[in-house]
Amino acid sequence: MAHGKSQRLRFKRRRNGKTDYRRRLRMLRGGAPRAIVRVSNTQVVCQLAQFDPEGDRIVASFSGNNLAAYGWPVGASTKSVPACYVAGYALGKSALSAGHDSAILDIGLASSSPGNRIFAALKGMIDAGLDVPHGDGVLPSDDRANGAHIDDSLAAAVDAAKNAIEEASG
Repeated sequence: MAHGKSQRLRFKRRRNGKTDYRRRLRMLRGGAPRAIVRVSNTQVVCQLAQFDPEGDRIVASFSGNNLAAYGWPVGASTKSVPACYVAGYALGKSALSAGHDSAILDIGLASSSPGNRIFAALKGMIDAGLDVPHGDGVLPSDDRANGAHIDDSLAAAVDAAKNAIEEASG
């Protein structure tokens, strides 16, 4: 049986382009919980994961489906910049109530252009009080995060959702 480099089968998640194991190992060596942000075709998912040898433990989680419970408009997108901001804010509050005050951002294989939806979720986590290392140049402006660039009613919905999250966690 051949044992050369070209005959060795790579891990399945690497072959499918789902996991960068080098980046993952660097994050895990730090020991801090990971703030995971994933944006799908329909919603945003924010999770706080702690490493465990049997598999990562999800400490706190919030998705775009949960936004409706906090007063998010029915027809509004659950993956827009304001929705990502509110989801990150909710994750930050639930992480703080679970006893975690710091994390590192895990964006997976997503592109990291400044001001995108992933960094809107990061801004929400930071505004909630979670300590996440970042550069200020990547965060979206306050108008974009609050939805003022889309509609004034959406900006009011962001404020209402933040207040509802404060009441639920407080």
